[in-house]
Amino acid sequence: MDLSFVTDIATPRTRAELPVPEPGSAYLAGGTWLYSEPQPGLTHLVDLTTLGWQAVTVHPDELEVASTCTIETLCHTTYPDQWIGTSLFRPCAEALVASWKIWHTATVGGNLALGLPAGAMITACCALDAEVLLWASEGRERRIPVLELVTGAGCTLLNPGELIRSIHFPGSALRSRTTLRKIAYSPLGRSGALLAGRLGPDGFTLVVTASTLRPFVLRFPDVPDPHALDTALTEHIPLEAYFTDAHGVVDWRRHVTAVLAEEIREELA
Repeated sequence: MDLSFVTDIATPRTRAELPVPEPGSAYLAGGTWLYSEPQPGLTHLVDLTTLGWQAVTVHPDELEVASTCTIETLCHTTYPDQWIGTSLFRPCAEALVASWKIWHTATVGGNLALGLPAGAMITACCALDAEVLLWASEGRERRIPVLELVTGAGCTLLNPGELIRSIHFPGSALRSRTTLRKIAYSPLGRSGALLAGRLGPDGFTLVVTASTLRPFVLRFPDVPDPHALDTALTEHIPLEAYFTDAHGVVDWRRHVTAVLAEEIREELA
């Protein structure tokens, strides 16, 4: 899609060169969504790739992923052997049902910033207790959990002009066992429900996405029994959190969420 209303593209090399946010401007990383549909209100682009951020950095007890890291790089990087939780990256990427060309271009930060229910990088980040480092103007920054970043379908806590600098995964979560379940109306369709589970020293974690307007995380000190899991799903995810669109209706999404949750519970138990 040609962005015919864009008049200039900024290519900053340092944080100091980032232009002051203004109406009609947007950050460009992979651009796979940005160029997928008309953007009539867009007049200025700020290319984040020219900042030259290192895609993946392995710290002693933390994984740092630049927001401009491509999905391909995230999946193909070799991680420490004890970080078995990184095995969740590839199935989450495959849940996006995107071609290798998209993997080569789309970025982890872009997927988070869109805040879409079927954003599978959101699923991975929530399952592994990731936080995002946000840059605002005038040198200000803050760090919040990805779970809090996404507040609804296409809605996030990002303020105007604020950008995602990096995503940080704690080593404790990366050393945990994980699994993923997806269901869609068609084999290559957008996720109607996408759930991830994690079992580690801190207990059992279940992440519900795609079937709900925003991600939900349920935590237990140990693997729950079927009744406790079903009760938690009912009590912690209100009916109005499920939604209907071309990829699923409320009743179906709520039902399959419970089915997939039980599959995850059985596998990790």
